[in-house]
Amino acid sequence: MKTRATESGRAKPPPLAVPLTGGIRRRRSPVARLLRDLSLVLVISGALLLADAAATLLWQEPLTAVIALIKQSNLDERLLSYQNAPLARLDRETLAQIRNERQRIAFLARQEARVVKRGEAIGIISVPKLNAQYTVVQGTDEASLEKGPGHYPQTVLPGLQETVAIAGHRTTYLAPFRRLNDLKRGNKIVLTLRYARFTYAIQRVQIVTPTSWWIIKDRGYERLVLSACNPLYSAAQRIVVFARVRNVVPLGPAVIG
Repeated sequence: MKTRATESGRAKPPPLAVPLTGGIRRRRSPVARLLRDLSLVLVISGALLLADAAATLLWQEPLTAVIALIKQSNLDERLLSYQNAPLARLDRETLAQIRNERQRIAFLARQEARVVKRGEAIGIISVPKLNAQYTVVQGTDEASLEKGPGHYPQTVLPGLQETVAIAGHRTTYLAPFRRLNDLKRGNKIVLTLRYARFTYAIQRVQIVTPTSWWIIKDRGYERLVLSACNPLYSAAQRIVVFARVRNVVPLGPAVIG
């Protein structure tokens, strides 16, 4: 093979031949790229769905939990403190004439029931056995239960020696009552309203039909009823916790000064 002479007199080798195919990247067609991107989206979506299902089975449904947290942060909590929602003058004057703490609690329970609106926070429920604590709202409609456990409006507020009933979700919206089945006779439930703290001892846990409205009827004594759908992920039944009051501590204006 002949070579060309350079100005320095040295021979310059001919340029290397470039392969026709080996070093050139073949561009993918738009359809191939679309299929690749679609496959990636489907894989990610499937993984997220599996993660969501696993979280729901082991704990609760994540998306509604986030919604519930947002709604709880926006709760109207006026009725958790007399500083934010003081008694009217007439109520204060009437209360001043009552010298028995139990009667003062009953008066305040009736007053509270008159002013509370659907969806407002009315108290805090705590279940030490489950290491759980939630804000209770007024109402058992769908919108109210998305905020937390809801008090049945057709039952009284605590302090009137009657049945107090509260419902809650088990798999969605923070799943406050998910572990009701873990409760046993004698376990404690604490319900704190701004006028008193009520401690209940569980009597029994029972499975009933969705139409068993007898569970919220009065029995002649102060009791608490918690209800939720049963089994998990189904509304075929209701799991119900019955508890009887064991201790009442007056708070705020219920205390005789």
